Amino acid sequence: MLFLQEHQLNIMLFMSGICGILAVLTAIPRTLSPKRKSILAMMEIASMFLLLFDRAAYLYRGDLSELGGMMVRFSNGMVYFMQVFIPHLVTRYMYDLFREEGRLGFAPKRLRICEGLFFAGTALVIISQFTGLYYTFDEMNNYQRAPGFVLCYIIPLAMVVLQESVLIQYRDRLDRVLAAAMIISIALPTLMSFVQIFCYGLSLTNITMVFMVIVFFIYALSEMNRSVEQAQRNEIESYKEAERRERIMFEQTSEALANAIDAKDRYTHGHSARVALYSRKIAERAGYSKEQCGQVYYAALLHDIGKIGIHEDILNKEGKLSDEEFAEIKKHPVYGYQILSGIHQSPYLSIGAHYHHERYDGRGYPDGLSGEEIPEFARIISVADAYDAMTSSRSYRNSIPAEKVREELVKGMGTQFDPRFAKIMLEMIDENDLPQK
Repeated sequence: MLFLQEHQLNIMLFMSGICGILAVLTAIPRTLSPKRKSILAMMEIASMFLLLFDRAAYLYRGDLSELGGMMVRFSNGMVYFMQVFIPHLVTRYMYDLFREEGRLGFAPKRLRICEGLFFAGTALVIISQFTGLYYTFDEMNNYQRAPGFVLCYIIPLAMVVLQESVLIQYRDRLDRVLAAAMIISIALPTLMSFVQIFCYGLSLTNITMVFMVIVFFIYALSEMNRSVEQAQRNEIESYKEAERRERIMFEQTSEALANAIDAKDRYTHGHSARVALYSRKIAERAGYSKEQCGQVYYAALLHDIGKIGIHEDILNKEGKLSDEEFAEIKKHPVYGYQILSGIHQSPYLSIGAHYHHERYDGRGYPDGLSGEEIPEFARIISVADAYDAMTSSRSYRNSIPAEKVREELVKGMGTQFDPRFAKIMLEMIDENDLPQK
């Protein structure tokens, strides 16, 4: 106590400076409501003036000059006013807090009573200036407590009690840490008020009240951070949900197109879906990332989309195709590329359609690419496409026996197929690790 008594004027000056800085900083956050920001700013400004007026009252007491007499009286009057004004601002803050964050939709009646107590307390402060209800000054211009001094504590104490009762009753509607901090910080000045009754010459109540306001500001920042974090979480969730919906729509659209392609050729029902599954499995075994495996899957699913441009009579012809008809069939990779190349956000889709009939030895079509010139996705799809074509019935033949299929894949390694991916396909066959739709 002795240390506080010796240094309290410096402490007041220091804390008032902090309050002034915080009042300016309240203008920065954008996540707090304008009303709550203005209340916090007023709390900081009121706290700053409370300490400055209290400090001036100490500095000018005993000063017999006209300025000293005026400053002591004015400063003490403002100190008593701030002691009811700051709890009033706390009430206004709680109004806004419970309406917005507490989701009550109404202001508890006890807070309305606090509003009435503020006006009553303000009236008593004014009356005390003319009647000496709270304090008087002796001939040496020194402050003296008057018989009605205790009344100056009753109204702020009643406001605090009502505020605490509201916080305790509705604490479950607020953030747990915020509610606990408010309950404790509001109670501290009340406890210090009782101590100050017996510690004349110390401003424990005022210093503690200002400390409470600083705590309010700190938790307002915490509240702001929580709001920002929640907004970010909501934005991320919204983005994820939008992404999920887009992915579902993309999947459904791709599957619908694949079904439409297969439906046009009665001999290839389910072909595109099977090629997509085989291609993804090959990519997985080749060490591709999950994203790349998905891309291979959809590129394979749409690899025959160019057949939309081929007449059904050619696609469904029974028996061997003529040279002219086969030349027309060979155009479907170009048609597929033309259809899918316009999807700029997924350029990989056109790769399968365009290059799945290229051969590793350069004797394929439409561009006659060879080896590493052929995109990897297309080399994977080429193996899967050939395997499904051989194991499925066509208009001109029945499905080929498994032993013959394996033999054709081995024969095609390095000529028709990329040896790496053909080897993986053979391993899948040997291990019976072929995905089923």
